Amino acid sequence: MKTERDEKRLERLKERLGEGVGAENYRKLSKIANPELHLFVAKYVELCDPEKVFVCTDAPADIQYVRREAVRAGEEQELATPGHTVHFDGYYDQARDKKNTKFLLPEGVDLGPGINATEREAGLAEIHEILRGIMQGKQLFVRFFCLGPLKSEFSIPAVQLTDSAYVAHSEDLLYRQGYEEFVRLGERARFFKFVHSAGELDGRKTSKNIEKRRVFIDLEDETVFSANTQYGGNTIGLKKLAMRPAIKRASREGWLTEHMFIMGVHGPSGRVTYFTGAFPSLCGKTSTSMLPGETIVGDDIAYLRSRDGEVRAVNPEKGVFGIIQGVNSEDDPLIWRTLHSPGEIIFSNVLVTEEGGVHWIGKDEEEPKSGFHHSGEWKPGKLDDEGFEISLSHPNARFTLDLQLLENVDPALNDPEGVAVGGIIYGGRDSDTKVPVERSFDWVHGVVTMGAALESETTAATLGKEGVRKINPMSNLDFLSIPLGKYIKNHLEFGAGLENPPPIFSVNYFLRDRNREGKFTNEKADKAVWLKWMELSSHGEVEALETPTGLVPKYEDLKRLFRAVLGKEYSKEDYARQFTVRVAENLAKIKRVVEFYKTKVPDTPKVVFEVLEEQRRRLKSSL
Repeated sequence: MKTERDEKRLERLKERLGEGVGAENYRKLSKIANPELHLFVAKYVELCDPEKVFVCTDAPADIQYVRREAVRAGEEQELATPGHTVHFDGYYDQARDKKNTKFLLPEGVDLGPGINATEREAGLAEIHEILRGIMQGKQLFVRFFCLGPLKSEFSIPAVQLTDSAYVAHSEDLLYRQGYEEFVRLGERARFFKFVHSAGELDGRKTSKNIEKRRVFIDLEDETVFSANTQYGGNTIGLKKLAMRPAIKRASREGWLTEHMFIMGVHGPSGRVTYFTGAFPSLCGKTSTSMLPGETIVGDDIAYLRSRDGEVRAVNPEKGVFGIIQGVNSEDDPLIWRTLHSPGEIIFSNVLVTEEGGVHWIGKDEEEPKSGFHHSGEWKPGKLDDEGFEISLSHPNARFTLDLQLLENVDPALNDPEGVAVGGIIYGGRDSDTKVPVERSFDWVHGVVTMGAALESETTAATLGKEGVRKINPMSNLDFLSIPLGKYIKNHLEFGAGLENPPPIFSVNYFLRDRNREGKFTNEKADKAVWLKWMELSSHGEVEALETPTGLVPKYEDLKRLFRAVLGKEYSKEDYARQFTVRVAENLAKIKRVVEFYKTKVPDTPKVVFEVLEEQRRRLKSSL
C-alpha cells in the first residue's frame, strides 16, 4: 500500500521527468505497470539527485546512446580495432572489495562463521547517507535486464540504477535486455534491484573516494547497493553480487544457483551432452569450458531446476567478463581470435599502445616498451607510491564481450527451456591426492566427496605461499547467502527429487609425479580426453574400475580416446602414475574435510560424516 510519502515521491519524479526532454523518459517508465518499480526509481532519484535521468529501453538507439555516453564521458576510450574500447579503474580499485562487501541481516539472523555481515537497519542508514546527493551533476541510467532467457521460468528480471555509462554498457554485453520483459510481466515481476554510483570522479574519470567504497546486499529486499567504486566485480551488480539473492531465492523455492560453466560436449554420431562445472580460480574452469571442438552456453554461473525428473540449466548471463592475463594464441585460440577481431569488446586495465592496440601479461607477443594504462603513462620499471614495480597490465585486467562473438557459442544459449544436464564436474588444484578424472558412485557420494569436499591449493603467483589447501564447497563459498550446512542439504534434497540424477565427476589437472621431480602426470591438452570419457560414461558406453574413492576409466578406453582425440599414444606407465589411488593422501584429505565441517559448519547434515566415514573405511581396507 502506498503511503503519503510514496505519493509525494512519485509526484516529484513526474515533475522531474514529465516536462521537456525528460517527458519521453517518464513515458518509458510509465509503460511498465509496476508500482513497486516506480517507487524504487523515485526513491533513489530523490536520494541520489542526478542532474539527468535516462530510461533505457531495448531499442537499439537507446543502447547505442549508452555506449556513446561511456566514450563521451571519458569512462571508455575507443581503440584501433572497430568496436573495441578500453576502460581504466582507479589504481587502488582493481578487485572485489571483500572487506566492505557485507550482507545486511535483520536482528537474530546468522549465516554462520566467515560471513561478512552487519545489522540491516544500521547498514541501510550508512549506505543511504553515502548515496545522498552522490549523483549531483551526473546522469542516472535506468536499465532493465533479464537474468536468464526471456519468457522462461528460470529467469529473474532486474533493474539497475547507475551513474556509470561504463557499467551500463558492460551490462548490455553481459545480460539480456529486459525492458519489454518488465512491460510483459507488469505487477507480476519479482525483480532484483541494484543501485550503483561511482561517486566523485578524479581527473582520470575514476572513483575518487574509495575509502567510502561500499557493497551492501540486502537479502530481505533483494537489493544490492554499490558506491564509490567502478571495478566490475563491485559494480556490475547482476554478476556475482546477484548470486547472493539468487542463492537465497533458490533455497526457498527448491532450485540451485551455482558457480558453474555450462558446455556442450560433442559425442558420437553428432550427440551433444551438456555438462556443468565448478572450479575455484586458477583450476582450469575457463580452459575446460572453451575447449576447441566443444560449445559453450556459459562460463561462470548456472541456474539449475528439476523438470520432469531431470536437471535442466540456463546461463543467467549472455556474455563474458573474463580475466585476460595469460590468454594466448596457443592455449586459448577461440578467445584469442575473438579478441583480435572487430566487435563490441570492452578491455579494462590492460596496456594501450601508441597504435591503439592492447597488451596484457602473458600475451604471446613482444612486450611494448611503453604505453598507457590504469597507472597513467607506463614504461618497464615504473614504481608505484609504495615502491612496487607496476606490471604492464593489471593481473586482474579483464575483457567483456557478448558470447555471440565466440565461434563456439552453443545454439541453446537463449533457449527458455534450458539444456538437459548430462553430468556435473567439480575440479580443483591438487598436487598429490585426486586422480585426473573420476565418477562418483551416486548423487549423494558425489555431492559429499566431490562437491562439499572440493579442495584447492593456492599458488605462489597469487597469494605468496604455494600449496595451502582451501576447502571451497562447490566452489561457491564466497557467494553463499544461506548457511553452508543448509546449502549442502539443498543439494542432497535436490538430487533426491530426481528420477535419474546426472552423474557427478571430479577432475584434477594438477596431479604431480612423486618420482619425476614433481612434474605433472598429465599435459594441458589431456583434459579433452577426460571430457570425452565423461561424456561416454554419462551414457553408459564405457565401463569403469571401482576404487575406494569412485569409478575410474579403464586403460583400454583411455588409450583409444588419446589416439582419437589427441592423435597420440597413451602408455600403461602414464595410466598407472595417474590412476593409482593414493591411499595415505586420501585419508589425510578426509581428516581435513571432517575437521572443517565439525569445527566450522555447525549445521552439517549427518550424512556428510557418514559418507566420509564409509570412504575412509574403504581406503583403510585397501591397504
